[in-house]
Amino acid sequence: MSTAALPADFLRAIAESFPADFLTREPAELQEYGRDWTRVYAPAPGAVVFPRTTEEVARFVALCHQHRVALVPSGGRTGLAGGAVAMHGEVVLSLKRMTRMEPVDLLGNTVRVQAGAVTEGVHQHCAPHGLTWPVDFASKGSSTVGGNIATNAGGVKVIRYGLTRQWVLGLQVVTAQGQVLELNGALEKNNTGADLRQLFIGSEGTLGVITEATLKLTRLPGKQDVFLFAVPDVAAVLRLFRDARQAPLVLSAYEFFTDKCLARVQRHRKLRSPFEASSGCYVLLESEGGDPAAVEAWLGSLFERGLVTDGTQAQGVAQAQELWSLRESISESLSATGVLHKNDISLPVANLEAFCAELDAIFASRYPGWEICLFGHIGDGNLHVNVMKPDAVEKADFFAHAKQSDHAMFDLVRKHGGSISAEHGIGLLKKDYLDYTRAPGEMELLRTLKRALDPAGILNPGKILDA
Repeated sequence: MSTAALPADFLRAIAESFPADFLTREPAELQEYGRDWTRVYAPAPGAVVFPRTTEEVARFVALCHQHRVALVPSGGRTGLAGGAVAMHGEVVLSLKRMTRMEPVDLLGNTVRVQAGAVTEGVHQHCAPHGLTWPVDFASKGSSTVGGNIATNAGGVKVIRYGLTRQWVLGLQVVTAQGQVLELNGALEKNNTGADLRQLFIGSEGTLGVITEATLKLTRLPGKQDVFLFAVPDVAAVLRLFRDARQAPLVLSAYEFFTDKCLARVQRHRKLRSPFEASSGCYVLLESEGGDPAAVEAWLGSLFERGLVTDGTQAQGVAQAQELWSLRESISESLSATGVLHKNDISLPVANLEAFCAELDAIFASRYPGWEICLFGHIGDGNLHVNVMKPDAVEKADFFAHAKQSDHAMFDLVRKHGGSISAEHGIGLLKKDYLDYTRAPGEMELLRTLKRALDPAGILNPGKILDA
């Protein structure tokens, strides 16, 4: 595997066998396509290629295998773990031109798309038929299907619909040797041994390159109600969630964020809070259906029982979008208004309350006086922990201290049976901590899979596991 200058005969073969616009080495393009949203690592790819078909991907990957040239598969580059970063001369394999979406199969409720199709574009493609691919998150306007699948993306509707892997029927994958695999097609049932498509879902491009997928669709939801509640603290967020689980409605999202997150959003996006008084935490709840009278009675009881201190219900689509903007603008606003250290952790929902209580003690001892911005998908046990750099602390010192302090948090995550990465993956950022979540036997099995499927180590090297 080469991390130095690209071999001359490799570049000659590309020039002879692929279209003239297939490869670029323009410095601006290398910077753009060599990184993802983490902005932690300096990109240094050797080149970027833009295939249009699976056949071109397969020929290119075979060429990389022949010349031992490392490659980094790249989609919308919205990841937050460094999984799409090329920093050692690798060739970035961008799937941005592979955006074809086939007609929706109205009998099977499926659609086949290329890996570069944008998530929101798939939603728009299916909506006229009353169908949707229910994978949804703030980055849906730029994230791509291939990246969603490669990272088993989560998002804001997991409490209702589950993770990406539950909405993928079939995959087309190019192996490290350039072989094209068709895995499961459009079959709902296929009981013929190990489900190979699941090896590639969530593997972050380290085992193969996903080029097409057959997606499972569901009916568009009916009337959705969106509420924003003010509560004093994280414990109150969890008390309200416990109550909402028993309420006469179907939860499709249960999101929370702290007052510090809201302040950053208001500073960056100039969005207005619907409440006159500030509060420690806010809960965005989206629901489907339910008897209107029963829901109204439940809402009234929240104030009577002291579960919320304030609340509002969106009156129409525009107001619902405004409330969602408060939540979905957080990641962008945190990055735009400061330097931060991110963590994306998950716990069994039943353990959240005990975990959060102990987490406060860690913040007090490890980050005294630092600004902590918490938000997340409480409904599926996912917390996003963001530590903002104090103005008086040098950037290098900040990251060194924050990373060292992660061990205390991950010890607590392990104690409560959680995961160090809920939905952002491992990439470069989390691989040193993977053993907090994975047992030694699991780690060895992951290495065995990598060696078996990518013996030359050319696929997204250095991500998840070191060689």
